[in-house]
Amino acid sequence: MIGRVPAPAFFFIADIEAAINFWRARAPSPDGVQLSAQVAALAEVYARMAHARQRALPEADMPAAALDAWLIWYDSTPDTPCIAICSTSQGDARCKGCGRSFEEVQHWLSYSPVQKRAVWQRITQEGTALRFTRYAERAAEGPAI
Repeated sequence: MIGRVPAPAFFFIADIEAAINFWRARAPSPDGVQLSAQVAALAEVYARMAHARQRALPEADMPAAALDAWLIWYDSTPDTPCIAICSTSQGDARCKGCGRSFEEVQHWLSYSPVQKRAVWQRITQEGTALRFTRYAERAAEGPAI
């Protein structure tokens, strides 16, 4: 991997919240008080991040139980932001279709789930790629691989 800079490996609070909501729907509280083990593990991370006003958590700081729950949520999300309009193949440094850099497109399959979500976070915040503008309806249909 000489010359390759991997995507940053952080958990973002928005993804932790999405994972909590996923698990709340999947394993609802039987009495409105008790939490499933997955929700409890993720909620502890979320609470600590909120208390510390932390937007992102380094990958190494995620407890194992929360990581396991997060990975199951992650498997329910689209893997790739690709919408089959790739301009990196035409020489662009950043894809006009999905917003990823040439490097990110080239090495996507070797990225960990946490690295992939970091890229998703960045391109979603930027919101300039065609996936978020002109072709948002195409992106909503699902990943094009």
